[in-house]
Amino acid sequence: MQHSFLRLLPGPDNLAVRLAMFLLAIAVVAVVLLLLSALEIAGRAPVETVQTLPWVIATASLLVLLCAGALWLSISREVLRPLEQIRIVIRQEELGEAGLGQVAATMRELRDTVQRTQAELVEQNKNLRHVEKLALVGQLAAGVAHSVRNPLTSVKLRLFSLERGLTLTHRQQEDFTVIGDAIRHVDGIVSNFLEFSRRPDLKLQKISPSDVVDASLRLLESRLAVFPVTLRVHRTNSLPRVHADPEQLREALLNILLNACEAMDYSGELDIEESLFNDPTDGLFACIRVSDTGPGIPEDAIQNIFTPFFSTKEQGTGLGLPIAKGIMEEHGGDLKVQSCPGEGAVFSFLLPLEPPASSY
Repeated sequence: MQHSFLRLLPGPDNLAVRLAMFLLAIAVVAVVLLLLSALEIAGRAPVETVQTLPWVIATASLLVLLCAGALWLSISREVLRPLEQIRIVIRQEELGEAGLGQVAATMRELRDTVQRTQAELVEQNKNLRHVEKLALVGQLAAGVAHSVRNPLTSVKLRLFSLERGLTLTHRQQEDFTVIGDAIRHVDGIVSNFLEFSRRPDLKLQKISPSDVVDASLRLLESRLAVFPVTLRVHRTNSLPRVHADPEQLREALLNILLNACEAMDYSGELDIEESLFNDPTDGLFACIRVSDTGPGIPEDAIQNIFTPFFSTKEQGTGLGLPIAKGIMEEHGGDLKVQSCPGEGAVFSFLLPLEPPASSY
């Protein structure tokens, strides 16, 4: 209930009727006021009302002002104020809905984040258990390989001694050759596996990678002499000295060189290029690039060549390239490969320089 003095006045409760009454009263008083003013101006007002006429006009004017004020107050109270309250309520509801919508969106995002994190934790837990199992299997396999290697070496020595002490027929000689090749193959697999699972610590020295290239080529010289392999070394100056293990670097380089020769079937061109490579992010590297003219690496295999036990060769162990890449990574460098089927492959050895060397 509205506590307004307008409610104390007699009259209808309908707002439209009240407004019409106010307007009618104002119109009547205004007409009377205009009529009296016109009579006074024309000098035709009754004699008995001449002295009281100004007071009548003033009273009528005041009455008009009061009616107008009452009309405005009624409109303000009955129309404008409810409209303002409705606007405020609508605004609050809009803000409330927007706020609730934002809160709901935030809650949904938090829920999705929690679910995603929980799924990642479950997956990581599975991966961790899988890695632990692989570590145990690796330790067991390394122990088995080490145990197999010793009797395998004894078998190889006894077979060699037996072959020298017997007079063999041509067929028996072929059998001994096949057995010897099989033993060497198994021994190579065991050796590679042990080397992959138990990498020796680096014995760092201050050396030039160019010296490692020369030492590797000396070891390959007699082997390549009987094959039509064209070997070229592109070198302007020796590469700057770096901290590295020359034995392990030579092992990695020999692995790549032998793979290249086997890929070319020991007939083709083998190029070794030495240079400096400046990486915008990681700095300056000594680079040894080995390229061949073999068939290249198939596109579906190039992504997996550094995966342990993956091999494109029938008799391959799939450990040579992973070992070579691991050696480079232990030196803080990398081993990269590029290949175009039918046009050969390029392997790049990258060794970080410290401090940065002068122009090459």
